[in-house]
Amino acid sequence: MAEQISTGYNRLFEVRILHHYWLDEGIVVFDSLDETSRNKRLLNYNISGLIAIKPTPQTADLMRNIRAVAKQTGIGLVVAVPAEMVIPDESVFTFAIEITDPAFNTYTALTLLSRKIYECYSPGDDKIYRYKENLPVFSNLTGVPRGAGPGRQLFLSKEIPATTATDKVEYLVISGNALLQLTGSQPGATTQQLSANAQSAPVYYHQNDAPQILPPTGLIGAPERGIELSNEIPDNAFGIINIAAEKPGDPEYSCIAGGLAKENHPVFQIRFRNRSLTWTYLNKNNGNPISESASPLPLTFSGNAGTKQKPSSGVIKADHEDNNPANRIERIFTEIFE
Repeated sequence: MAEQISTGYNRLFEVRILHHYWLDEGIVVFDSLDETSRNKRLLNYNISGLIAIKPTPQTADLMRNIRAVAKQTGIGLVVAVPAEMVIPDESVFTFAIEITDPAFNTYTALTLLSRKIYECYSPGDDKIYRYKENLPVFSNLTGVPRGAGPGRQLFLSKEIPATTATDKVEYLVISGNALLQLTGSQPGATTQQLSANAQSAPVYYHQNDAPQILPPTGLIGAPERGIELSNEIPDNAFGIINIAAEKPGDPEYSCIAGGLAKENHPVFQIRFRNRSLTWTYLNKNNGNPISESASPLPLTFSGNAGTKQKPSSGVIKADHEDNNPANRIERIFTEIFE
């Protein structure tokens, strides 16, 4: 009889990517649904048609060396390692998020941000640096949790910031205890309240998830936020997932204990917020305006945030100050013909 060798695998970490366009029920946020409804919604949820998660070449080499496996699931990403495999403390697993749904930018908040690629020459070291503007990095080294006990959630987004004088439309901010979203750009931006208590709301992907860029001395023209592109990061990346095996001083956000995968592996979350727009109704015969929602309403696949026909996830439009596209955005809206 041939000898049989069985190698057990343990999960090192999971990343769950939850998009509220597909999970919310009209104005009811996914987290506020009852448990039965949440479970049913997740059974029908699948990110495979929305995004692809791919390891960088360096991470692929790391996983081969430690015999790790990575699998994209319907809800995110799972990485597992042999049960007795010692993982070096300094190990970092990096994955690129690529968008595969052509409509993703129309129903996802913060996709109005420019993601231009900059090529900047540095005379100091006679080198061209390439940067991608506003590219977020989701990491267990900078993410923040919410909740306590069995309901505690580990987000990979940074803490949502307070408002500033340069905030733009759809930015997320904390004011007092409340979580707000700008419905126009500063100065004079209007806002909508997403939660009276920010600590009880998900930590959605937001503007500060894109790290500040610190270019070499003498380099001019780099964007304020984003990342430096290299052979490791594809030009079409929408975001980066960085998971360190160990977060020093924080066992909750660490993936290993004593060099081995933890018995209770961490489950991290990335949350994408659905877009909110003013719903403008037009006569389908002559295009004349009929009415519009009194305030921005969320776009969701399920349910209806309004009392009239809801919009599709199609075209969005923006009103600019003085009708000049170079000026700040006063509001964003969608048109519904009825």
